Amino acid sequence: MSAPKKVVLAYSGGLDTSIILKWLQTEYGCEVVTFTADLGQGEELEPARAKAELMGASSIYIEDVREEFVRDFVFPMFRANALYEGLYLLGTSIARPLISKRLVEIAQIEGADAVAHGATGKGNDQVRFELAAYALNPDIKVIAPWREWDLSSRTKLIDFAEKNQIPIAKDKRGEAPFSVDANLLHTSSEGKVLEDPAVEAPDYVYQRTVNPEAAPDTPEYVEIGFQAGDAVSINGVDMSPATILTELNRLGGQHGIGRLDLVEGRFVGMKSRGIYETPGGTLLLEAHRAIESITLDRGAAHLKDELMPKYAELIYNGFWFSPEREMLQALIDRSQEHVTGTVRLKLYKGSARTVGRWSDYSLYSEAHVTFEDDAGAYDQKDAAGFIQLNALRLKLLAARKNRIR
Repeated sequence: MSAPKKVVLAYSGGLDTSIILKWLQTEYGCEVVTFTADLGQGEELEPARAKAELMGASSIYIEDVREEFVRDFVFPMFRANALYEGLYLLGTSIARPLISKRLVEIAQIEGADAVAHGATGKGNDQVRFELAAYALNPDIKVIAPWREWDLSSRTKLIDFAEKNQIPIAKDKRGEAPFSVDANLLHTSSEGKVLEDPAVEAPDYVYQRTVNPEAAPDTPEYVEIGFQAGDAVSINGVDMSPATILTELNRLGGQHGIGRLDLVEGRFVGMKSRGIYETPGGTLLLEAHRAIESITLDRGAAHLKDELMPKYAELIYNGFWFSPEREMLQALIDRSQEHVTGTVRLKLYKGSARTVGRWSDYSLYSEAHVTFEDDAGAYDQKDAAGFIQLNALRLKLLAARKNRIR
């Protein structure tokens, strides 16, 4: 690959991406444009601007993309009830295509010929960033410093930072206890004190949720309103997508909801242990499945459940912009036409349980299921023929077994 002249860097303002900024300048002699996304990670982002200016970034982009993140990425994913390996709500995975999208767009605006990221060569994020970038611009160059440089240890990184006058937070001089990625959907913690999957994670790892044992002794009820599969209100108050997820995070977090200790199979082949907190997402998934339970036909619901693992795997593996993910999304979105109504959840000490659901589009018919007089809504004699037809092939199989014994 020829040396780039201008690079757009996904920049957090932290030590690693600050080192990458300087490394790109010294290694390639190129201009570096920084892009910092406000995804709801809960950190002040203006210090990133000051740091990028100090280090000579040619242009600096800091953008609040929270609404776009929830509206165009999180909500479409939740319409599918997506869970990777049956448990993981894909909080890190779903943020990467948005970051890559903006990197490529800014590269076009700036006339840059490359983008760069700070993902290591061991993880999934390098795949997600790069597959998304190439899907959006097949001619873009992608630089992954962790796969190129010889700064293979924390000591070497800090030495490089000191030699290049890169500010180092005091706690970075020692071994960080664990690594954290955060956005409006979740926090992800891994590494160091979490690397032994046999050892319980210390409680200080959790940042968004109180310990369920210390959560309020009184349950709290919350009502989530849906329109065509997306949450639109909380307790009758209409809110924007990002505002809804923010409020659900608050509600879930104070009741200790949404903690997950997971050993997952990475796309690159290894297994890793992560501690995830997804309080708002856990409430959203429970409520969405509940409103689907009364508005979605059995055949549609079961087909969605069959396709969901494939859909979730595509997102986890970085194929958000692939045709197969878009095909599945079209099917999922079509299923949500009548997924409209309200769900009441009960929040208590780490759990979120559905206790009520109602909709103008409900398929639930009390007349058909009642144990009382159904006034002729359902003729129980019809079940006999239904059973006989479904039993026919089983009878034929049994008869054959008896013949050949």
